[in-house]
Amino acid sequence: MVIIIIEMANNYFRFKQFTVHQEQAAMKVTTDACLFGAWAAKNIAHNTKGNNILDIGTGTGLLSLMIAQEVNAQIDAIEIDKAAAEQAKENTANSPWKDRIHILHGDARVFDFNKQYDNIISNPPFYENELTSGNMLKNTAHHDAGLLISELLGIISRQLKDDGRFFLLLPFKRHEEIKAAISKYGMKLGTICMVKQSRAHSFFRVLIAGGKKEGVLQMEELAIKENSSDYTTEFSKLLKDYYLYL
Repeated sequence: MVIIIIEMANNYFRFKQFTVHQEQAAMKVTTDACLFGAWAAKNIAHNTKGNNILDIGTGTGLLSLMIAQEVNAQIDAIEIDKAAAEQAKENTANSPWKDRIHILHGDARVFDFNKQYDNIISNPPFYENELTSGNMLKNTAHHDAGLLISELLGIISRQLKDDGRFFLLLPFKRHEEIKAAISKYGMKLGTICMVKQSRAHSFFRVLIAGGKKEGVLQMEELAIKENSSDYTTEFSKLLKDYYLYL
């Protein structure tokens, strides 16, 4: 039986090759973020154009660390919140890939990256247009107080190379809206992976890969757990190189 608990707001979460401290970041380590990191890393690793990566809204640095473990690439990771950016610097400095991950403190909407990227990843605000809490830090991390989806797609369209790819984690209920927005910014979908919490649940997240020159759209489905508390074979295969007890 799986005994890993990852949703709790612990001060740190230990993976096989690195540790993520998170007390200074509003966005904590979550199962769906870990799934997204592993899924994106797998897709980037299969693409020879993976040498130059941008992580927008890196938070603790989780996604950059997961991808750096699997892909030999230079990664720029930008975070608007100063405390979270400092935490990401600490996490990456204590990792085996400190020379390949560069934490940038700034607003991605106006930041001068001075380059374009082979791959761009982001776990953007989930709850745009919904009620916000009284906590401004959480509003920036969870809502649209810091970055609208339309703004994120504008950044991606500017900073992505013509043959590059982007990877997004989003709530399933917004996937039709996001598909239309991606087309509006002159980009195309490559893969849509619909995610369930368990085989008995409805879809709650969607993992999206796309680019400016994508081909035939591929549809995937993935459940995190069986109807019991055990992880599915598909989830375990993706996370086995990261989770301590897989």
